Amino acid sequence: MARVLTGIQSTGRPHLGNILGAIQPAIQLSKEQKDESLLFIADLHSFTTIKDPILRKENTKAVAAAWLAFGLDTSKSIFYRQSMVPEVCELSWYLNCITPFPMLANAHSFKDKSSRLSDVNAGLFTYPVLMASDIVLYDAHIVPVGKDQKQHLEMTRDIAKSFNVQFGETLVIPEARIDENLMTIPGTDGQKISKSYGNIIDLFLSEKKLKKNVMGITTDSTPLEEPKDPDICNVFNIYKTVANKDQILQMRKNYTGGNYGYGHAKTALFELLRDTYSEERKSFDYYMENETELEQALREGEEKAREIAKSVLDRVRKNIGF
Repeated sequence: MARVLTGIQSTGRPHLGNILGAIQPAIQLSKEQKDESLLFIADLHSFTTIKDPILRKENTKAVAAAWLAFGLDTSKSIFYRQSMVPEVCELSWYLNCITPFPMLANAHSFKDKSSRLSDVNAGLFTYPVLMASDIVLYDAHIVPVGKDQKQHLEMTRDIAKSFNVQFGETLVIPEARIDENLMTIPGTDGQKISKSYGNIIDLFLSEKKLKKNVMGITTDSTPLEEPKDPDICNVFNIYKTVANKDQILQMRKNYTGGNYGYGHAKTALFELLRDTYSEERKSFDYYMENETELEQALREGEEKAREIAKSVLDRVRKNIGF
C-alpha cells in the first residue's frame, strides 16, 4: 500500500495559489491513486500565527469547504483536521527529543524570521518537527510538496531515519513528489501569491468584490493604444494559469496588437475566474452555510485517521520503551 498525504494550513480562505498549487493537484492525485490518500487541514500549524479562536475556526471551515467544493471524494480519501488527531502532538514530542537544534535553526521557516526573533515562538521554531509527525504518523509513502517545502520534507526523512537508527525500524521513510512543471502562481503585485504579502486573489468573494480584487492588480502606465508585452504583465501571467491554450493565444494577440488596455485585460481575467469556477463558488457558499455537512465529512475522516495514528503511535511507544 502506497499512502499519499498532503495538507494545507488554515491561515485564511484558500486563494488562487492554494487552489492551483495544492487543492486541485491533490484531488486529482487522489482520483488516480489506487491506495489511500490522506488530505488534512493543518489547523495546529496555523496556531503559530493565528491566536483568535473564532478566526481560526472560520478559516478551518473555509478550507474544508474549498476541498469539498472542488470535488474531494471523502468516500475514497481520508479527510480530517490535524487538531482532531491528538496523537500527532505526542509523536511530535518524541521526535523533538531526537531532533538536533542546528537542523531546526537552519530551516527556512525559522531563518526567514531569524532577524526578528521577537516574532518567533517555539511553535514556529519546531514547525518542521510537527510537519514530520503529520507525515510519519500515518505511514505515508508519498508527500506532494511545492519547491518551498522540499527542505522540510528532507528534514522529515532525516528525523525518521535517525529515529529508526536509534530504536529499530519503526517509521516509514516518505518520498517527496515535486511537480517540476507546476508554475509559480503570481499575486496581484507580481510577487509569488501569498497571504503574508497581501496580494492574493480570493475566488470565493462575491462577484462585485472579486472584480474589485482583480481590478487592483498592479500594472504599468503603457497607454491603451500602444502594444504591450504580455510576459511582463501581472494580469496576463495570472490569466495564463487558468486559461486554455486558445484563450492564452488570443490574449497575447490582444496585448501585442495595441488598442487593448489593462482595464480590458482585467475584465477578461475577472470573467474567466468567475465563469471557470462558477460551480465551485456556489458549492463553497453552500458548504459554508451548511456546517453540519462539513462536520460530518470531517468526523468520518477523523475516525479513520485516528485508527491509523493509534496503530503507528503504539509501535513508536513500544520501541522507545513507554
